[in-house]
Amino acid sequence: GTPLTVRTHPKVFATLTAPSFGPVHNRPTRGLCRCGTDHPEGSPELGSALNPAAYDYAGAVLWNNHAGDLWRRFTIYLRREVAARAGLTQKATADACRISFGKVAEFQKRGAVHVPAIVRLDGPDGPDTAPPSWASVALLSDAIQAAAARVSVPVPSSGDQPARTLRWGAQVDVRQIGADNANDDLTEQAVAAYVAKYATKAAETTGTVDRRIGELAELDKLTDLPAHARHLIEACFDLDDAYPDRKLWQWAHMLGFRGHFSTKSRAYSTTLGALRQVRADYRARQERHERGLPDPDDAPEGSTLTLAHWTYAGHGHTPGESWLASTIARDIQTNRDTVREVRAELEALDGSEAWA
Repeated sequence: GTPLTVRTHPKVFATLTAPSFGPVHNRPTRGLCRCGTDHPEGSPELGSALNPAAYDYAGAVLWNNHAGDLWRRFTIYLRREVAARAGLTQKATADACRISFGKVAEFQKRGAVHVPAIVRLDGPDGPDTAPPSWASVALLSDAIQAAAARVSVPVPSSGDQPARTLRWGAQVDVRQIGADNANDDLTEQAVAAYVAKYATKAAETTGTVDRRIGELAELDKLTDLPAHARHLIEACFDLDDAYPDRKLWQWAHMLGFRGHFSTKSRAYSTTLGALRQVRADYRARQERHERGLPDPDDAPEGSTLTLAHWTYAGHGHTPGESWLASTIARDIQTNRDTVREVRAELEALDGSEAWA
């Protein structure tokens, strides 16, 4: 349902990254890693901290946890920056132009989320209408850079954690999409391939687990878990009580990130509901074909009879189940409190006493 004329609208492929939380092992385009090693592709050390004791693991998981807030504020500032460059008020800009986007979230090897996004300038009614004459790739690119630099999300101090101000990293890459630029290899097909690749990747690419973690003690059983990912998961556990509304431990397997991997603006393209319905219809047709059943659309009117029988099964826990559930929850909380107390006591001891 999206018209082909949308290909002529100004559009870019922008990548917003996280700031640095400490130096990590990498493969620079020139020279060696800071550790003095030329790491091969796929080396397990890539992305891990050079100095774990100095790495800001708390800042890293808090940044992942607030990535959705950072993106939301970016879209607000982007509309303001586009209006400023067009010399219009925000209302007048909205009446003449709509900013459409589709973005995905991808984990870097260091365990930090970065956001690749397709950002496009459409007419006021979306892809069906042409953008105004002043809308250009140069204007959009400049507005994206300015908006990313303005975004900040304050995180208040809590417990032993200082107040923080979270921002996007200084590295913001913006490249034009499409055939207008003959020397650019970033074609529509290439961008589609990038997005498809991101859709198949999750936090486990950093070495973390692909499921929620019940108790911190479960980490001891994960012998293959890289040390860097382990530290990030432990940071989620340590910060959970300080920021209970952020649900850090609940999302520890995602290194604190709790957003959707893919989101889009309302008028970017067809709706997600329409796409889900297309998939559901396809699978239904596929199953009917495998079972040798006729297509309901081909059946004569009035020849299909639908039968349904419902019975009430009950709701909630029984009194005994409620008591058992509350007992289990209390035991889990007691175990977590015990772990924290033991860790605090060990940290208070010097090395020889802790070893003993």
